[in-house]
Amino acid sequence: MKKYLLSFALVLMSLTAFAQTDYEKIMKEKIARIEACKTAEDFQSLSNDFQRIGNKESSQWLPSYYAAFSQIQKGRVMMRDGKTQDLDGVAAQAEKYLGTAQNLAGADNAEIHLLKKMAYSLRMMVNPQQRFMTDGARASEELTRAEKLDPSNPRIALIKAEDTYFTPEQFGGSKTKGKEMFKDAVSKFNAYKPKTALDPNWGRGEAEYFLSLPEEKK
Repeated sequence: MKKYLLSFALVLMSLTAFAQTDYEKIMKEKIARIEACKTAEDFQSLSNDFQRIGNKESSQWLPSYYAAFSQIQKGRVMMRDGKTQDLDGVAAQAEKYLGTAQNLAGADNAEIHLLKKMAYSLRMMVNPQQRFMTDGARASEELTRAEKLDPSNPRIALIKAEDTYFTPEQFGGSKTKGKEMFKDAVSKFNAYKPKTALDPNWGRGEAEYFLSLPEEKK
């Protein structure tokens, strides 16, 4: 009897290990696609893929995290294309996924708070003048919380640099200061080690891109 129980346990362990390996394989493939996405439709399709993985792997927080991240990247493409009036719906979808991710990962996850910041920033861009004191303030709160939880996180440094770079000087922004902050972000990327092969590791290319831009003439 003990022999049969041992055999059953070994089979169960093997199946569990196989399922975990399969999960990691497909997640790596989908994460690798993030850099290749160019359009809002690309990011929507990828978000749907991560959502399906999350439905199957209901104990894992990363599929929902990446589903939210894909939505936010979709929103950033739309913002670049001037489609700001549709950003509320995109932000709402990202926030839905982030709620699931936070329920699984816990409240003290800096990566999730950073994406919450980015979602609020999308909402603010629908009408910056009217929403600066509401969604803008919430975005700032989430960024502050993320930085307190993980001050060495390079993605937090990247988003802070972007905010400074794109904010007009009359409101406290500076392209010169922003580029200095991008240097700090790259330094943090050089020292950063993700916890696992699936953990968030995006942003280096963006920081390096801004550093490559020529200095603006005064």
